Amino acid sequence: MRGEAGLFEDLDSLGIAHELHEHQAVFTVDESRHIKADIPGEHTKNLFLKDAKGAYWLLTVPAEARVNLKALPDAIGCKRVSFGKAEDMERLIKIAPGSVTPLAMINAQPGSIAVVLDTGLAAADRVNVHPLRNTATIGLSGADIMFLLAHWGHEPRAAAIPKVEG
Repeated sequence: MRGEAGLFEDLDSLGIAHELHEHQAVFTVDESRHIKADIPGEHTKNLFLKDAKGAYWLLTVPAEARVNLKALPDAIGCKRVSFGKAEDMERLIKIAPGSVTPLAMINAQPGSIAVVLDTGLAAADRVNVHPLRNTATIGLSGADIMFLLAHWGHEPRAAAIPKVEG
């Protein structure tokens, strides 16, 4: 496990521009609303899922998006999905619920989890995610998130994540 120290080592050694904002712990999108107002860029939430075949998925979507879980499998190429268990998340990416981030893939074995970013986030100039803990937010480009994931041996994908309207 490389953890947060490994994350910042990689950001620095790869020359990836980023901005870190320290704040009180937040566990939900609702709790983070007042913090997001002071941080420019796209804000996110993450879904840790398991499909009907037992494969794990980590989706990063816009913070206010309500993902259509029934339509999601067709969009990402799997069968029915449900939320993954906290103990599986902790075992696979060494992160507790409330701190989930695509950057936690630094701790994951390549091929253990499929990582998908919403297409809008993957193309965004600035995407805000946790740096492996929920007491800070780090902003970097969607392209740099995709690059880091590939650098760590994963095969990240961008997909149009279906959302519930209304």
